[in-house]
Amino acid sequence: MQIFGVDIGGSGIKGAPVDLERGELAQERFKVLTPHPATPDAVADGVKEVVDHFGWTGPVGLTFPGVVTDGAMIRTAANVDKSWVDTDARALFGERLGGLPVTVVNDADAAGVAEMQFGAGRGRRGTVIVLTFGTGIGSAMFVDGLLVPNTELGHLELNGRDAEKRASSKAKDDNDLTWEHWARRVQKYLAHVEMLFSPELFIIGGGVSRKSEKFLPFIEGIEAEIVPARLQNNAGIVGAAMRAAKQG
Repeated sequence: MQIFGVDIGGSGIKGAPVDLERGELAQERFKVLTPHPATPDAVADGVKEVVDHFGWTGPVGLTFPGVVTDGAMIRTAANVDKSWVDTDARALFGERLGGLPVTVVNDADAAGVAEMQFGAGRGRRGTVIVLTFGTGIGSAMFVDGLLVPNTELGHLELNGRDAEKRASSKAKDDNDLTWEHWARRVQKYLAHVEMLFSPELFIIGGGVSRKSEKFLPFIEGIEAEIVPARLQNNAGIVGAAMRAAKQG
């Protein structure tokens, strides 16, 4: 069975059909740059370009970088245009995609669901926290395999600022940090999250997960096991498709 997944991020919008039996992309993903400003209409145009690239005519699952309630309503928009707040994203994307069935889910929650089903979290019990490092820091928390939705732990305060302002991969690039220097920031963030939630496992996702050997060795003093996401930066696409299939 194949369902289309789209992952909307602060820097790119990427998507592909997903093989839901294997938890893998069925075709090579297609990506367009996230427009700036990332208004609802502009992002919807980007999503349509991605979906049209494949000539897709079935259900579509989409991630969004913010709090999403009821599979539709956008409640926060930290890394896209503020006009997203209180937008019915399901209605917007459904209309732009010509009436295709649409499901919308928080981006890190989607990545987390995929990692728990097909990746590094498979079969793991207890508290597992998936963290995606990109334009911001997304989070997905699982307790005995059950998702606690919309946790948004990237906005915990760290040194007087949102943690993602200091420890996201965008912060690494913007401040031209070495991998070791950035790892120290991530370590401080993980220590803070660990103090609050005492997870057994951290899964590190987002684009940096494919370069885990460059920073994970520098992270010390964390009690929880720390592993890179197996689905790497495709986890959001896979998880969005999984959610769309479940809604269908």
